[in-house]
Amino acid sequence: MIRKTMLSLGRHMSSMARGTTQVRRLLHGGYVRIHPSVQEALVEGRPVVALESTIITHGMAYPLNLSMAREVEEIVRTNGAVPATVGILRGQIHVGLTDEELEFLASSKNAVKVSRRDFPFVLSQGLSGGTTVSGTMIAAHKAGIPVFVSGGIGGVHRDGENTLDVSADLTELGRTPVAVVAAGAKSILDIGRTLEYLETQGVCVAAFGESREFPAFFSRQSGFQAPYHVRDEEEAAKLIDSALGLGLGSGVLIAVPCPQERAAQGQAIEEAIQQALSQARSKGITGKEVTPFLLQKLVELTDGKSLDSNLALIQNNARVGSCIAVALSKLQKARRERNLPRPGDMTAPQPVVIGGINVDFIAKAQNPDILGGGQTNAGRVRRTFGGVGRNLADCLSRLGQTPLLLSAVGKDEHLESVLHYCHHMVSQFKESLCQAPLVCMDGNVPLSTIQYVCQLAREHQLAVYYEPTDENKASKPFLSDSWKALTYISPNLQELRAINRTLGNPLPAELPSRLEDVVQAAVALACPLLAHLHCVVVTLGAHGVLLCGKSLGGSISLYPGAHEQTAAARLCAAHYPAIPIGREEIVNVSGAGDSLMAGILAGMLAKHDTDTCVRMGLLAASLSLRSYEPISPEISTSSVSQEQVQSRSWPEVKVWNMD
Repeated sequence: MIRKTMLSLGRHMSSMARGTTQVRRLLHGGYVRIHPSVQEALVEGRPVVALESTIITHGMAYPLNLSMAREVEEIVRTNGAVPATVGILRGQIHVGLTDEELEFLASSKNAVKVSRRDFPFVLSQGLSGGTTVSGTMIAAHKAGIPVFVSGGIGGVHRDGENTLDVSADLTELGRTPVAVVAAGAKSILDIGRTLEYLETQGVCVAAFGESREFPAFFSRQSGFQAPYHVRDEEEAAKLIDSALGLGLGSGVLIAVPCPQERAAQGQAIEEAIQQALSQARSKGITGKEVTPFLLQKLVELTDGKSLDSNLALIQNNARVGSCIAVALSKLQKARRERNLPRPGDMTAPQPVVIGGINVDFIAKAQNPDILGGGQTNAGRVRRTFGGVGRNLADCLSRLGQTPLLLSAVGKDEHLESVLHYCHHMVSQFKESLCQAPLVCMDGNVPLSTIQYVCQLAREHQLAVYYEPTDENKASKPFLSDSWKALTYISPNLQELRAINRTLGNPLPAELPSRLEDVVQAAVALACPLLAHLHCVVVTLGAHGVLLCGKSLGGSISLYPGAHEQTAAARLCAAHYPAIPIGREEIVNVSGAGDSLMAGILAGMLAKHDTDTCVRMGLLAASLSLRSYEPISPEISTSSVSQEQVQSRSWPEVKVWNMD
């Protein structure tokens, strides 16, 4: 049964670690701000193109740099993608800039040129700057943007075999899986050694168009051949898709020659480059100052022709890169649609579980007394698969449900391929979410995803269950009004206190341990939440569970809407004692709470009464406490069922009036 179900889950397993997922992880650190239009596009799976900003801060003078930046963004939009210019403003990485922010960078006199090495200092000092190819790749990858358009990449400088002056762009291409669309390497560089270095870094390089000639920024010819070439945006998108899908961890360089009408100027510009290089050497200009000096000197020496060519190739790159991003997005969308369940695959909407998957290692000593002093303690270590979301989905599947599990993945050898394949799957499974009889989320889910699901819940009247996971994560939905769209939560007393602390509600001086006092504290803390939540399930460990919600006729309702319009309904709390288990029988507590809630939820999905639902949960929890696995393999539709509940004698349920 579980194998069949896990295969079903595997078909739909997805990652929220980038985009919604990843976006909030970055925001938690306060280092990154993603523009709402960019974030929305990422969540919806629409094509986004990252753009660098050193060309704004160091490549052209104001106001030409500003008009260029605006034109490039407009070209991206015209070709069906969303522009995401990356820049640093006052110590914060911005992915996507407003027009005011573009103007701020364009007119800044003290902007820093920011590559990988510069991020820590620039951010810690609250500085502003333009991101290089390397810096932009880092930000784009962290935001989940696979395509980045630049003018040209850095490379091995001439005489680099002696100076070891090699651009960080090349090493970044070797370790960051982003496709860079550029006019090759700048012609002021050693093109041959640059291509050799890219080969060493494992970077797939392809010329765009009919020729394998590797372009040299201003010139369509460099005298060197690219290893490969792609004829159009569809071929480029397939190449990028393959590279990302393999999870190699390295980038792709799509080298786009400058427009044919500018080719005649190439020789004149090359002669000017030689003169500019000579002047740079005589002035002792080195390192990251070389490129801005040379570009400015070229404008002077060519009477502006190099600047015209620069603008033309950047605009051309933006057009080509946008078309590639659109083609890549279509490829990914087509694959997602192939993997979506067909109408005949399921007879009823599935419950959706959004949460974590962990690999757990459980160590249990053979003897109750642990020997200190560095001595060896005999015991046994077991590897199990856990995570709140996985546990809930596992247990629900054992109880006759077919949950759709959406989960993040860990940073292992499969990371990049899974992230690439499953990017922003929450929004891509929007239809499944909107039709689900129940949506479950745990506290491991990023805040932006929680907010997204809560917004869907408001729009489509969905029942949403939130498992707080731990005291530090419990308050995520309560940082905004998102929590008011939740239907159920299942905190323990510590998590319930943390939630009330976030909402600014009164707190007990300390948490009690005596059952009567625990119930009293739980009731006081749950009461203000029930103004919006339908039911608060307070887990009490060995004491069982306290159900808080609206009651009519002595039973607390688990089904939204049942008592909403009934004046006679009142707020009550019902205590269900746990099934007694000897201490020596308990071998694993990591999945008991998840089993409890999965049992309750399975009962609800089967439309059982409240007492049956809660007792199914207590049965499931008791089985998992006796199992080395977080979710006991003994849990099934026969061991946890309405019939099993009815066949047992249960202690009396005690009910308190909360009004």
